[in-house]
Amino acid sequence: MAKKTIVTTKTGKEEEKPQGGFAFERQNYLLMVIGIVLLIIGFLLMTGGGSDDPNVFNYDIFNFRRLTLSPIIIIAGFIIEIFAIMWNPKKKVKK
Repeated sequence: MAKKTIVTTKTGKEEEKPQGGFAFERQNYLLMVIGIVLLIIGFLLMTGGGSDDPNVFNYDIFNFRRLTLSPIIIIAGFIIEIFAIMWNPKKKVKK
């Protein structure tokens, strides 16, 4: 059973707040995993295009996949990671 602490709010109300547990909810961890998978895919798409012979230049390093697609996927992965860390599913929006 989790320990509870009494917290006084700005309005003077006292509330019991549970201590311990995980920092994030299940949705946060799921979004983090999705972001990490996108980051790995982006970095894997960026690999390759080298030449076995140092005297021969390989123009495959300048293709769309390495210069455009993989950085976009990597940036999307970082954005999802930031969103997963900042998002609080318990917080209710007041209208």
